[in-house]
Amino acid sequence: KIAEEKAGIFKPGIPAVTVSQEPEVEAVFQRVAQKVGAPLDITGKSIEFSYRFESSRLQGPHNYICLTTPNSRFEHLPVPLLGEHQAINCGLALAVIDKLKTRGFPISDNKAMEGLQKTVIPGRMEIIHQQPRVLVDGAHNAASIDAMMRAIGQHIPYDSMIVIFGCCADKDVPGMLQRITSGADKVIFVPVDSIRTADPNELSAQYVELYGKMAQVAPTLEAALHIAARAVTKEDLICITGSFYLVGEAKKLFATRDPLKPQFSAKVLI
Repeated sequence: KIAEEKAGIFKPGIPAVTVSQEPEVEAVFQRVAQKVGAPLDITGKSIEFSYRFESSRLQGPHNYICLTTPNSRFEHLPVPLLGEHQAINCGLALAVIDKLKTRGFPISDNKAMEGLQKTVIPGRMEIIHQQPRVLVDGAHNAASIDAMMRAIGQHIPYDSMIVIFGCCADKDVPGMLQRITSGADKVIFVPVDSIRTADPNELSAQYVELYGKMAQVAPTLEAALHIAARAVTKEDLICITGSFYLVGEAKKLFATRDPLKPQFSAKVLI
């Protein structure tokens, strides 16, 4: 159903590009593209594309991509975003640029590469605090939680990870909870600033019942951060995820003060 909805953007005679998909998803895309008359290309198949992960002293842990077509040649470009999924996404972006070039848009490969290196996505694998490190990521479905966990494993060394998690109730909650277990040593569930928020108490009960792992509930994100701050060391990681609502709240909070430090009030006596 989701693949059908995504394929609804296909238009007659307009090139469409996607990345390698699950066989059943690709079959839907191919069927819809043929039906509407949209030429469909897939990076890694009809478009020559590859990526690799390596770690060096200069770049640290990093992904590199290559994409070649009759009109473009991008070789061993460092990906500015963290995670294998972002390497794939960058390859897709370059493939789209190549399609635009074939339709007369004057885009040079050098300009495309310069633009790629300047790419940032706020709220995706973003470190917003050091000592302890606090990472925010707007992952809000099972696949994106899985991609985030793998990206953390590749790029961010840590001893222990505390996940602060909140999401909307209409999401694939069981799927996301399952992916969290792959990296979280402790989870603190919180509400998100939306009428669609999932109840953190229900999330915690479901998590403990399914996986038997430690979980806590906090009434607010700031309260969860106070709990996390008391439990982490400098080598640990606090990860805030599950919703862009929650990520936005975290970024706003850290922009105004350090919520990991206790707030004291004092009275001046005269």
